[in-house]
Amino acid sequence: MGKLNPVIWLVLSNLLVVFLGIGLIVPVMPTIMREMNLDGQTMGYLVAAFSFTQLLISPFAGKWVDRFGRKKMIVIGMVIFGISELLFAMGHTVSLLYLARFIGGVSAAFTMPAITAYVADITTLKQRPKAMGYVSAAINTGFILGPGLGGFLAEVDTRLPFFTAAGLGFIGALFSLIYLKEPHKPSEANNKKPSEDTAITGWRTLAQPLYFIPFLIILIASFGLAAYETIYGLFLDHQFSFTVTDIAILLTISGVVGTIFQLFLFDGLTRKFGEIGLIRLCLLIAAIMMIFMITAKSFMWILTVTIIVFLTFDLIRPALTTYLSKIAGNDQGFVSGLNSTFTSIGNIIGPIVAGMLFDFQPHSPYVFSMVVLTISLVIACFWRTPKEFG
Repeated sequence: MGKLNPVIWLVLSNLLVVFLGIGLIVPVMPTIMREMNLDGQTMGYLVAAFSFTQLLISPFAGKWVDRFGRKKMIVIGMVIFGISELLFAMGHTVSLLYLARFIGGVSAAFTMPAITAYVADITTLKQRPKAMGYVSAAINTGFILGPGLGGFLAEVDTRLPFFTAAGLGFIGALFSLIYLKEPHKPSEANNKKPSEDTAITGWRTLAQPLYFIPFLIILIASFGLAAYETIYGLFLDHQFSFTVTDIAILLTISGVVGTIFQLFLFDGLTRKFGEIGLIRLCLLIAAIMMIFMITAKSFMWILTVTIIVFLTFDLIRPALTTYLSKIAGNDQGFVSGLNSTFTSIGNIIGPIVAGMLFDFQPHSPYVFSMVVLTISLVIACFWRTPKEFG
């Protein structure tokens, strides 16, 4: 298989930092909610603001990654990320918090497809599943450990997590500017002829069966997971009066377990089940776990459910990304941008619906997530691997 290019660790550290920043808001949501006298629906909109901007920018950013280069987009994205976290740290009005989240969405739209394409460029097809497992590990470690880190830092000051993330963002931009080199696409990336009119037809690419089902699953699964994650802290605060530290511990342990699986077991699981088979299995387990979340009565019960739920999505994301990178050919940036776009759509609708459902009845967002994940599983049952990649 060969060793991975060492530069992959620099781009992965940037991705980790970005998702650390994204996840920092989770444990402090109850505190901000009380301090600023906000309701669950407003908090849902605040979470969705990030993904809304990411949705608008991602289709363009994906093309810019292919046109202007991976390095430029990564550096610019990290600078924008630092600015967004700094604004959130200083924001004491709802409007400024929204502005910070909007800018943060731009940073994610720039960095995610750029880093995914960068990793695809510096790996062979045989290395790709392992490398994409690392990409997803960085994303999920950041997103899940971000709340943990945020919870511990918030014990000192509610805004300290965001100042910390801003500093890490600017450092990441500087290191990327100095040490990253624009990658040369490996010859294996050319073994599949790209669609000649991809850049022109844009969204019409989605009509191809090769892309339609995986992107639909990305949309629906992101929708359900975002609903689950958005009210996670609010639900535990409401139902069990868990503290910020309690929530941080739950998410930190879940993040560590998920990272271990991605780093050491994902490659073997994809070889055993295939990307599509692994996704089906994880969707089934995640849907079932929503029932156990509703009926949870103890800290250990909630910890077990949280670990399993996040673990399933820790495996779904790299499996989808690996599949898409295999069929993308020379259009890695464009396809990565679409991946980010559909993830964003789900991440917009999920938090908004979850926030409204939480105000109606605290358990209802988990019933909603279970239904959505089940629908995604049914769709995945009609998904078949293309013969050339079977």
